[in-house]
Amino acid sequence: MENVSLVILASLTAALVLLPKWGLIARWRESRRMTEKCRREDALKYILKREVNGQTPTLNGVAGALEIHSNKAAELLSEMERRGLISFDCGQLRLRHAGRELALHVIRAHRLWESYLADQTGVEEAKWHHLAERKEHLMTPDEAEELSARLGHPVRDPHGDAIPTVGEELAADAGQSLNSAPLNAVMQIEHIEDEPETVYAQLSAVGIRPGMRVCVFEKSPERIRFWADGQEHVLAPILAHNISVIPLPESAGQDLFDEEFLAGLKPGQNARILGLTTACRGAERRRLLDLGFVPGTSIEVEMVSPGGDPTAYRVRGTLIALRREQARLIRISTSEAQPL
Repeated sequence: MENVSLVILASLTAALVLLPKWGLIARWRESRRMTEKCRREDALKYILKREVNGQTPTLNGVAGALEIHSNKAAELLSEMERRGLISFDCGQLRLRHAGRELALHVIRAHRLWESYLADQTGVEEAKWHHLAERKEHLMTPDEAEELSARLGHPVRDPHGDAIPTVGEELAADAGQSLNSAPLNAVMQIEHIEDEPETVYAQLSAVGIRPGMRVCVFEKSPERIRFWADGQEHVLAPILAHNISVIPLPESAGQDLFDEEFLAGLKPGQNARILGLTTACRGAERRRLLDLGFVPGTSIEVEMVSPGGDPTAYRVRGTLIALRREQARLIRISTSEAQPL
C-alpha cells in the first residue's frame, strides 16, 4: 500500500512538472520566452525614439534603457540582428523595416492603453505607465486598432505624446524644457515625460498636465517658479526638465494671472462656467459634466462647511458639494455671471 502511495505521489509530481501546458517547466519556458520578447521590443522602442529625435542609439544606451549588463545587451542585439530586426551599417545601430514596424506597434499600443486607463477607468495616474508597459507586449495590431476606434481615435496620450497611426512615422518630441522657457512668456505644456516614474509621480501629484498654459516668472539653479491654472508652482530644475513646452505668442502673461477658478468663488458671488481644465480627465471629468458643470452654466456658492472644505454650489437648481481640489478644475468668469 505504501509503495502504491509513493507511485501515485511520484506520478502527480511528474505531472505537475512535466504537463505540456501547465507544468512548471512549460510555465518557466513561457515566462522566459515572454521576458526575451519584452526585452527585444523595449530595445526596438529605445532605438526608434533615439532615431526620430536625431540621436544616436548605442549598445550602452540599450543596456541603460533596459537596465541590463552591457554584455547581455550585446547578446540581445546580436540575436535581434539575426532575426532581421536591426542592422549595424558601418558600425551604426539601425532599425530594419520589420524592427521599425514592430517598434511603432508597441509604442502605439502603449499610448493607446494609457489613454484607455486615463479616460475609461478609475485607475490612479501613478499606475498608468507601469500597466501600459505590460499590456503593450500583449496587444495585437488588430486589438490596438479596435481600442483606438473605441476611444475615438485619439491623437495624443495623457502625457502629450503623439499616438502614431498604422503606417505612420513616429513624431519627434516637440517643444523645449521648461527650464529653458523665457521669463514672462506664455507657454503651453506639450509633453510630460513619464520616466523615471518617481519624477512623474511628483509632477502629477502637484497637478501638472499637458495642455496647461504656464508662465515662468523666476529661474535659478535651485528652483523654477511659474504660474499655471490659477496657482503658483515651484519645482526643482531636475523635475522641470521633464516638462516640455511650446510658445503661445498670441497670449499674454496677464491673461493667466487673471484666470478665475471655482475654488476662488466667495459666498454670495455668481459666476459663469467657462469649462474644465486639462487636469480634469477620465471618470472625474465625465462625472462633473454629468452634474452640469458645462460651459455657459451659471453657478453660485450656497454654503461652506465649517472646516472650509467641501463647499456646496448651486448649479441648475441643484445643490452639489465639491472638494477644493475638484473646484480648482473648473474655470469660471465672475465678470460674465448671469443672475440665478
